[in-house]
Amino acid sequence: MANPSHPITTIDSRRAWDCPWYGVRQDRILLPNGSEGVYNVLELPDAVWILPVTTAGEIVLLRHYRYPLEKWIWELPAGHVEAGDEPLESAQRELREETGGEASEWRFLLKSNTMKGIGTETAHLFLATGVTLGATAHEPAEVMTVHPLPAAEVLRMARAGEIEDAISVLALLLAEPHL
Repeated sequence: MANPSHPITTIDSRRAWDCPWYGVRQDRILLPNGSEGVYNVLELPDAVWILPVTTAGEIVLLRHYRYPLEKWIWELPAGHVEAGDEPLESAQRELREETGGEASEWRFLLKSNTMKGIGTETAHLFLATGVTLGATAHEPAEVMTVHPLPAAEVLRMARAGEIEDAISVLALLLAEPHL
């Protein structure tokens, strides 16, 4: 009989594919009705999103070319949590790498699952204030530009659907009372 708190049982599991950034786990499962199935799970480390607010009160957005979408999108700085790091440490690293930024204050906003039906990624959202910008350290595949913009304009963009990254929009709307 299935466990009500875990109604789907894993019969066996194997690594189907791996790359440096994520992997695919393929599970053979027993469903509540007694039938078997296969479930592929995209395994990723946790991630961080940072809402940087400069000392002048501007919000820093990235204009980032996203290869899978084949287009440029507006988003907040973000990245994965390094093994052994706390989410705040990774958020501080990502802010430095993607915007050249250092923040005087950090506020945790929310922890949320980003891929509930297909993957394991959990997002940790932070508000970084008193940010000063400097030289970036983008990875070769990070094709992006840094844009400090008035907070009111960024919030308008979020509400108008001009910022397509859902987690960035969530962070902006959660942080609005603190801006």
